[in-house]
Amino acid sequence: MVFTPGPDGSFCELVVPPRFQSWAGMTHGGIVSLMLDEAVGWAAWHAGHPGVTGRLAVSLRRPLKLGEHIRIVGKVDHVRRSLVYVNAFVENRDDHSRVADATATLMQVKAVVDPAAR
Repeated sequence: MVFTPGPDGSFCELVVPPRFQSWAGMTHGGIVSLMLDEAVGWAAWHAGHPGVTGRLAVSLRRPLKLGEHIRIVGKVDHVRRSLVYVNAFVENRDDHSRVADATATLMQVKAVVDPAAR
């Protein structure tokens, strides 16, 4: 997943590959949670507040189908001292139906992203 900064936070678009299957034709909920965790982390990074996730509350709204074109968006809500409050969601790229959403609290840290590791 490669997240790009934008006016409404950081976003990523992708097609869910078959290797993320749980039940027949569906993506494992842990993978959806991972997507949301990445979204909040990159949103904080792009906003100039890199951090590590201290709390992630996920609400799964509907099953995510394998092969579905999705958009993942994360946005910083506010920053208080060393805490970064972020929200994120996964939606269908075409009809914008919500798959899942999350709120998170990140603890700011000094961080450097190694471009070769991405």
